[in-house]
Amino acid sequence: MKKFAHIYIMLFVSISMGQIKDTLPNFNDEYFLVKDGDSLMITLNEVAVLPKHKYKEKSDARYYYWFKRKVFKAYPYAVLAIKRIDSVNVRLSKIKSKRKKRKFVKKTQKYLEEELTKPLKKLTRTEGRLLLKLIHRQSGKTAFNNVKELRSGWKAFWYNTTANMFKLSLKSEYLPEVNNEDFLIEDVLQRAFIDDALEYQEPKLKKEYKSIVSKGRGFINVDFYKKMFAKQRKKRLKKKKRIKK
Repeated sequence: MKKFAHIYIMLFVSISMGQIKDTLPNFNDEYFLVKDGDSLMITLNEVAVLPKHKYKEKSDARYYYWFKRKVFKAYPYAVLAIKRIDSVNVRLSKIKSKRKKRKFVKKTQKYLEEELTKPLKKLTRTEGRLLLKLIHRQSGKTAFNNVKELRSGWKAFWYNTTANMFKLSLKSEYLPEVNNEDFLIEDVLQRAFIDDALEYQEPKLKKEYKSIVSKGRGFINVDFYKKMFAKQRKKRLKKKKRIKK
């Protein structure tokens, strides 16, 4: 089982070290359609209703759609990782021989390295941060706790220390009810699920996600990202001035 921890560790280290500088009503009853004098009964699926977005400034919508692309890129990796890890856990539980288990784990590690590690190195710092939070959402455990349980608290500490160097944390929790960035992630996800734009996977971290998004009343706060881009613009401007000199 300790060797299997490498699957998690491989995922988290790749995130840390491979960074790139960054209204319809609810239909619950049966409805009838009258056509050519005949009554045809049709059953309509339930339609989820979320508040229309409200921004402080019109330009804020650009930052939201930028953030939306980040979530769309990170979420499939979280879904894929949890699916693969759950699948491996199920298969390992059915293997009795230690030798066969080691062989299976080795084969799985190589497969996951090819499938996950290389693409993860292309993630930006923001995408890596979102992925760590989404792993908590989907698995019910933070990346730190996953490593701690399967390997050791000491290993988890050092991997987290490495992540901190890139301004990331394996202890990142998913708290959409109190954290603005997590709320934005959930807002993007819930709307994407309604539009079938993202594959839905039942999260193991249980929260009233639709209710949380609805209570936000559509207000979108992107101040953090506006400040982040403003700092980047200042740095680029200073760099250009130094080059001219």
